[in-house]
Amino acid sequence: MARRFVLKTDVEAVTRKLTIDYAGALNPQQYAAVTAPGGPVLVIAGAGTGKTRTLVYRVAYLVETGTPPEQIVLLTFTRRAAREMLARAAALLDGRCERVQGGTFHAFCAAILRRHAPRIGFPSTFSILDAADAADVLDVLRTAHGFHRAGKRFPRKKTLQALFSAAANRDRPLAALLEEAYPQFVDYLDDLETLRAAYVDYKKAHALMDYDDLLLRTLELFDTDDGVRRQVAGRCRHVLVDEYQDTNRLQAALVRRFASVHGNVMAVGDDAQSIYRFRGADFRNIFAFPEQFPGTRLLKLEQNYRSTKPILDLANHLLGFARRKYDKRLFTEREGGERPALVPAPDDRFESRFVAQMVLELREQGIPLNRMAVLFRSSHNTYDLEVELNRRNIPYVKYGGLKLSEAAHVKDVLAHLRVVENPNDAVAWHRILQLIDGIGP
Repeated sequence: MARRFVLKTDVEAVTRKLTIDYAGALNPQQYAAVTAPGGPVLVIAGAGTGKTRTLVYRVAYLVETGTPPEQIVLLTFTRRAAREMLARAAALLDGRCERVQGGTFHAFCAAILRRHAPRIGFPSTFSILDAADAADVLDVLRTAHGFHRAGKRFPRKKTLQALFSAAANRDRPLAALLEEAYPQFVDYLDDLETLRAAYVDYKKAHALMDYDDLLLRTLELFDTDDGVRRQVAGRCRHVLVDEYQDTNRLQAALVRRFASVHGNVMAVGDDAQSIYRFRGADFRNIFAFPEQFPGTRLLKLEQNYRSTKPILDLANHLLGFARRKYDKRLFTEREGGERPALVPAPDDRFESRFVAQMVLELREQGIPLNRMAVLFRSSHNTYDLEVELNRRNIPYVKYGGLKLSEAAHVKDVLAHLRVVENPNDAVAWHRILQLIDGIGP
């Protein structure tokens, strides 16, 4: 066998020529992450510790030290996040940073499949279904199989799309997922399995892929054609992954494939900030990273730039109760600030009245309403407070989810009340008729 020789980079010589003062611009923990040598690196970035800044400087550092930008992959959860990071890196260094392969998992996989889909039986011109399109296809198949008949409480199209997507992302059997999240549809398991198989066949026959397929089919491509895997992974000299705690099973598997040639992968995330389980995110991925990538270098970002010391003291105390965690302790140079207060509420009604009362008291102290915010775990938890705010004529803007008055079931009830008041209300009648089996969908 022929001997292979590799010319090693003189890191010290390269570092002396850098145009950016990385040590001066970053704190010691950020600097360690930005300048980490090749190989697998897991950066545990606490809230407000400059995670995005660290990734931006990492991109600039890799480009400045000689990595071709086209061989750097930055995977984020929104296209906007990737664009902003690369634009900041370009402003920091130069336009080369904008040639980095940056985007979402789905966009990156779509680009791969456009070149190689024929190897798994799809044309390169396949169409991509968004969630609404996928739901419409399922509705057509639902009707074709007779699952829509009156009197049958079969899941509607959006529920079907969410159910099949969750099964794919979580790698869960339909039976287990129904027991866990959709117990009202357990009796339809056989019909749902039939429908899912028909959905797969329909997409294949019509050259369609939904968002989940972009990940599934890319994995299929890599696992059935090792030449393609090596070719794609060979162009991924450095793989950077943002918000790793929010990756699902498929995304974590893809990261392993992307890094399978060079082995240079940096995952950035925080085990204490995983909030997207309902979308299929699996926080266990961040704990499994060192096992899946032997020799992982573990780094931490702990200096917080967002909060004051009393808030961080409380956060550190609460995080100490986590049964499974990476040990870290957030700290800040921002002293002072009010201590957080805990107000025990016996029920939702009390809680809503208390919050509304505090809003009015703060306004009396000269704090404008647009400088106040109420955070909720999920949008449906706002309904009691919305009723209370409306009762007290306190204007508000809701971000995420629908206002109470815009929720479908509330609009259904209001439609009935409107036709009682005005029998000529055609819009209300249309909504009511849509609810009647044999007339509506």
